[in-house]
Amino acid sequence: MDDPDAQVALYFTVRIDSVDLGAFTSCDGLSMDVETEDRIEGGNNGFVLKLPVRIKYSNIKFTRPVGPESMKVARWLAKLATGVKRTNAHIVALTPAGKPLMTWSVLGVIPVKWQGPSFSAESAKVAQETLEIAHNGFTIEAA
Repeated sequence: MDDPDAQVALYFTVRIDSVDLGAFTSCDGLSMDVETEDRIEGGNNGFVLKLPVRIKYSNIKFTRPVGPESMKVARWLAKLATGVKRTNAHIVALTPAGKPLMTWSVLGVIPVKWQGPSFSAESAKVAQETLEIAHNGFTIEAA
């Protein structure tokens, strides 16, 4: 019988080019939209044609608690001070047992935002960091 938790991904590892950025607890925005243009055909009043125009990819945000792996992102971002070049990334969703569930190869990646934790003495929240990347598309690979 198959593992009942096989489709539950608890965390995601991220590798951009050859740089391992570690594991993240949240991956948001892995999506695409097809923009369309409406065309009305003369004499056909039953429907409006929807023509595909372009594919738009959302930015991807990775979030995790601040910890020892945070230095991996800091070192990677520091190397970008001399110039940002598009590169490729791999996002791997891992099961509770640590087995790869699905891999996304992300093309034309550039970092667009990093946000560190907010600290407040008024609330005891986990310190989180967020990395946001833009990209030119992705492919999906089964584990």
